[in-house]
Amino acid sequence: MKTTIGILALAVLSLTVSCKDNKESKHSEETHSGEMEEHDNSEMNHDNSDGHHSESVNAERSIEANPQRNPATTPIIESYLQIKNALASDDKNAAAKGASAMLAAISSFNKTELDKTQEKEYMEIAESVKEQAEHIAKSPIDHQREHFETMSTDVIDLITLLGTNKTLYQDYCPMKKVSWLSEIKEIKNPFYGSKMMTCGSIKKQIN
Repeated sequence: MKTTIGILALAVLSLTVSCKDNKESKHSEETHSGEMEEHDNSEMNHDNSDGHHSESVNAERSIEANPQRNPATTPIIESYLQIKNALASDDKNAAAKGASAMLAAISSFNKTELDKTQEKEYMEIAESVKEQAEHIAKSPIDHQREHFETMSTDVIDLITLLGTNKTLYQDYCPMKKVSWLSEIKEIKNPFYGSKMMTCGSIKKQIN
């Protein structure tokens, strides 16, 4: 009798361990599958959907903040704001004009007063901004907005590197998980325009 009870107890224990292992295995598979899906989605989100892969949107540059009130960056910032306001207004043509202004501002920027470290960082940022502006100048509005995500990261880095004499607000879009710059406190989301105009919040004020 005792032997029979012992065998039954062993069998129940074996089934319990097996069920637990199966659950853990299933959980591990589901977790791995979720991670793979998240990774795939992340890669898809980096694709600007026009045959060009953007690597700058989530790239983090190590830049020491420059508190200088620098007027030299103003033309670049003003052309950026022109694009931002056009996209917030769902105006593709105005965004294209802002992109042309950005290309002119980048081309005419005087690098002679930058030290070697600043110049190296600036050239990296400027090259990316130029690439995004070229696409914005000729793309439909949905692609303009995708390239503007990268441009926003770049211009924020530019201001961190060189400073600005303008008062700006760094806003954050929780849907896109990306920041943008604005000259006004009112939230006008350039990534969604009239669809979700007020989506976002002010993260900090610059100057």
